[in-house]
Amino acid sequence: MSNIRRLCVYCGSSGAVDRQYREAASELGSRLARAGIGLVYGGGRVGLMGLVADAVLAGDGEVIGIIPSRLRDAELAHPGATELIVVETMHDRKRLMAEKADAFAILPGGIGTLDEMFETVSWKQLGLHDKPILLVDIGGYWAPLRALLDHIVAEGFARPQTHALLQIVPTVAAVMTVLAEVPRPTRQMDSRSL
Repeated sequence: MSNIRRLCVYCGSSGAVDRQYREAASELGSRLARAGIGLVYGGGRVGLMGLVADAVLAGDGEVIGIIPSRLRDAELAHPGATELIVVETMHDRKRLMAEKADAFAILPGGIGTLDEMFETVSWKQLGLHDKPILLVDIGGYWAPLRALLDHIVAEGFARPQTHALLQIVPTVAAVMTVLAEVPRPTRQMDSRSL
């Protein structure tokens, strides 16, 4: 039984990507539903985001989507989400996603995914939460990012302890193994600090 009740997943909204990334998104959703772990995500119905949500829903799992009104109004909101929370700003979206989740997983994605990941990592570095952050390196997708983080540390812009802020896992199966073993976070997000 996992100590993690809800996982926040950051991932791409593009569906025009390699099959291995689409398959990983669907696999993660299916495994979350089987494990009884709810999904917290950006609320979209497209790309990897939609695939994760569809798979959780197909397994009768909980899906909490958080989407800015501008994106909902563009008809990008997932119509089947268990709960769809509409917020005003992107920052409100990220804050609420972080508050509602016990851990984070970052699948392949683009600029928005990087924005969400870096903000979550910086909040952890500042001690605003102690939730696990898993960088899911499907097919080596995140290798350039891992090299950049190594470079940032080597050049003295971050401490070596920065590497401990997130855990790199190679597969969805590894995500589930970590989630089954990690303790429940002891600190909730203090949104007044954000």
